[in-house]
Amino acid sequence: MNDTTIDTTVLGDKIVRVLKTIFDPEIPVDIYELGLIYDVFVNEDSEVKILMTLTSPNCPVAETLPLEVEEKVKSINEVKDAEVEITFDPPWSQDLMSEEAKLELGML
Repeated sequence: MNDTTIDTTVLGDKIVRVLKTIFDPEIPVDIYELGLIYDVFVNEDSEVKILMTLTSPNCPVAETLPLEVEEKVKSINEVKDAEVEITFDPPWSQDLMSEEAKLELGML
C-alpha cells in the first residue's frame, strides 16, 4: 500500500460515526440507527456518495437533513467531496430500524 492509497473501510467507519451524530428531529434516534442510510460509497479519490431516504417524502427536514449530512461528512479531513442522494425506493419503514433504535423507542 503506498501513501496515496486511502483505506476506504476506515474512512467508511468514520463516516458512519459522523452519521450517528445526526438525529431525526421527530424521533430521538440517529439517522443511521433509524435505517435512513441505505448505502455509503467511497471511491479511491475520497469522494463520498450517500444514498439515503427520509421517514416520509413530506418530512419537515427534507430540505435541511441531506445538507446537514453532506456538510458533516465533508468535515471529515480525508473526505474530498460528499454528495447525498435521496431515494424513496424502497420506502422507509420501521423494519429498517436497528434493534437499538426499536429498543430506544420502546418498540421491543
